[in-house]
Amino acid sequence: MRMKDKVALVTGAASGMGAATVRLFAREGARAVVVADVLDSDGEAVAEEIRKAGGAASYVHLDVTKEDQWQAAIDRTVAAHGGLNVLVNNAGISGSATEDLYDTALWHRLMDINSTGVFLGMKYGIPAIRRTGGPGSVINLSSISGIVGQSYIHVGYNASKGAVRLITKAAAAQHGKEGIRVNSVHPGLMPPMRTSGRTADPEQRAKTLKGVPLGRAGEVDEVANAILFLASDESSYVTGAELVVDGGWTAV
Repeated sequence: MRMKDKVALVTGAASGMGAATVRLFAREGARAVVVADVLDSDGEAVAEEIRKAGGAASYVHLDVTKEDQWQAAIDRTVAAHGGLNVLVNNAGISGSATEDLYDTALWHRLMDINSTGVFLGMKYGIPAIRRTGGPGSVINLSSISGIVGQSYIHVGYNASKGAVRLITKAAAAQHGKEGIRVNSVHPGLMPPMRTSGRTADPEQRAKTLKGVPLGRAGEVDEVANAILFLASDESSYVTGAELVVDGGWTAV
């Protein structure tokens, strides 16, 4: 039970990789998981599913761009579950749903959700982990788009995910002495997100798939397994690392 005695908050947990992660954490014996999202009915359903399976779960509404909502979500987590040990900053939006790769409004939205959301999560989550005591772990979801450029995605997506990559390294350097590890996960070709555009197009996905050495798209559970490793004590000497889950796409 790799999450025994741990309380974890996961953003963007109403669907996709976030939902897969909270379900896996619960199966791995987490003391409690907090499902955080703006999709209230879907998030409540995920938490209820976990409770029916015998796990401890609660839902909290959280717009990751809102500082007051972060403070409230962390306060509710600590009040309900006695502390916080693991924070997974997973919430994000795609940059492939526009033809205008320099759309200014989308630039700001991508940076607000994908980058500032991670910054605010660490601003409020890390002090809570520190107060809880013992080792803690923060996992920030970046992307292969945070490592390489792409011709068909809004530049703000690459920029926002690249920012997550370096925010993670900075936080790892700053908080290592406190026993708080901070790592990033970089998924490759996955099932389309709710906000996907061209990356959900079968023709574009087929082109991308040709560059994947393993010859297939990934599954959200495979990303959840990577997140679990970084959340668990199995990765106790891993911080500031980039865990790429892309079937080898960035290796060629």
